[in-house]
Amino acid sequence: MIDRSVPRQVLPAPEPRGAATVPAALPVRPRTGRLLVLATVFVCAACGLVYELELLALGSYLIGDSVTQASVVLSVMVFAMGVGSLLAKRLRRRPAFGFGLIEAGLALLGGLSATALYACFAWLGDSQPALVAFSFAIGVLIGAEIPLLMVLIQRIRRQDAGGAVADLFAADYVGALVGGLAFPFLLLPLFGQLTGAMFTGTVNAAVGGGLVLWLFRRDLSPRCRWTLIAANVTVLAVLASATLLADDFERMARRAVYGGEVRVAVRTGVQELVLTGPRTGSPRSLDLYLDGRLRVSGYDEYRYHEALVQPAMTGPHRRVLVLGGGDGLAAREVLRYRDVASVTVVELDPGVVRLARTDPMLSALNARAYEDPRLAVVTQDAFRWLRGPAARDGFDVIVSDLPDPGITPSTKLYSQEFYALAARALRPGGRMAVHAGPLATQLRTYWTVESTLRAAGLLTAPYSAGGRLAGFAAGPERTPLGAGAAPPQDWGLVLAARDQVPQLRVDLDTPGPTSLSTRSLADAARDTERTRMPGLPPSTLPHPRYS
Repeated sequence: MIDRSVPRQVLPAPEPRGAATVPAALPVRPRTGRLLVLATVFVCAACGLVYELELLALGSYLIGDSVTQASVVLSVMVFAMGVGSLLAKRLRRRPAFGFGLIEAGLALLGGLSATALYACFAWLGDSQPALVAFSFAIGVLIGAEIPLLMVLIQRIRRQDAGGAVADLFAADYVGALVGGLAFPFLLLPLFGQLTGAMFTGTVNAAVGGGLVLWLFRRDLSPRCRWTLIAANVTVLAVLASATLLADDFERMARRAVYGGEVRVAVRTGVQELVLTGPRTGSPRSLDLYLDGRLRVSGYDEYRYHEALVQPAMTGPHRRVLVLGGGDGLAAREVLRYRDVASVTVVELDPGVVRLARTDPMLSALNARAYEDPRLAVVTQDAFRWLRGPAARDGFDVIVSDLPDPGITPSTKLYSQEFYALAARALRPGGRMAVHAGPLATQLRTYWTVESTLRAAGLLTAPYSAGGRLAGFAAGPERTPLGAGAAPPQDWGLVLAARDQVPQLRVDLDTPGPTSLSTRSLADAARDTERTRMPGLPPSTLPHPRYS
């Protein structure tokens, strides 16, 4: 029976049904115990957000389309947190034991999540089901934390429910802030994705298990105490073993993904770079992967780069701008022209430029373009650079050698706003060559790029490389199609200009051996035009049209 003489606003919150009603016997003062619980909330929240960011980052890297992966991870995890909150009701009779088990499970799942996703990608070829499963399981465990912590903090010192919830969520949100900042600025640079997740799991197990086994040890029966000790020791041992084996695992996974001849594998601040192929021999045996996607195949890259660059060079070309193309291969084609006065390469990732300069095979493939005094490198986002004053000096030719538009981080570089900035950087009579993604498999994306160029005020000449172009004669030292060679890749390209519809042709004085001719370009343009999808709206920054 409630004592009516007690003011209503200070009445203690009722204990949930089945929870312990006797105050906890703590080894420290209640105030100190309460601070320790809030500190644990802080650490667990930081670890939980790191797990979430690990799933987001690795899902985007392995599967692509970061918007879709973020939506999948966040929606599944938030739903699972609700499920976990409901399931936590069954653990309120023994909140300390339940919380200890949850933290041990969360540390194990979160710590090994990145490794499991990468293993599924490497050996099974698909990590999407594992991404959903880990998002759900980790979300359930995170959702079960707060209800049990609410019971534990009330065991220390009874207070109104609103005040207790406010304290818990304040510690939770601040911890999430710290975890969110620690992931990109501390964990990734120091440990990488796999070891960073394992380190986070170790911290999670140590803090969660330590709170229960020390602060609430008198709430545990001997059997529960030894169960938690065994669980936490097992989790820490597994995470420690996985950390020691992480380098060997990465090497095995890379061999499974890229084959047995991984020559270089580095993680820059932007992406993972992998070079495969023998350490000696022809540069044509080299392949360059960026974030797991084949970016350059030495066997037939010349077909793509000649088709991209040479039609744009038929006309004035003293000043040339290359957007992307940090591998130096587009610059190689530009620098074949002796009357080119300057080439500016704008590349986001300095790691690609460093590799193109220093790797013997890649530098041989790009004909040591970075040693040419006419070439200057700018390490900056292409969109931002085009908005700056340096882009307003005017260029005769712009070569847009960027990743496929379907990759979410590249979407803004295929927008109407981006092409309007590029058009502003063109001199009168200037031309712009654009890589628009594979034509055969992403037809709608290709024609959306062409529609977006036209919306930016440019006149276009669509064409393609690969397929028909691949059948033309190869020059000296070129690998002819056949004799066991892989089929040619398919590349959709667009030549654009401000003043008049650009002509697809190859001048007679085009330097160096070529896989192109004016006739082959006309055939490619005719074949490409037959696939036209009219009426597609342009892609803009607020409304991207690529998928």
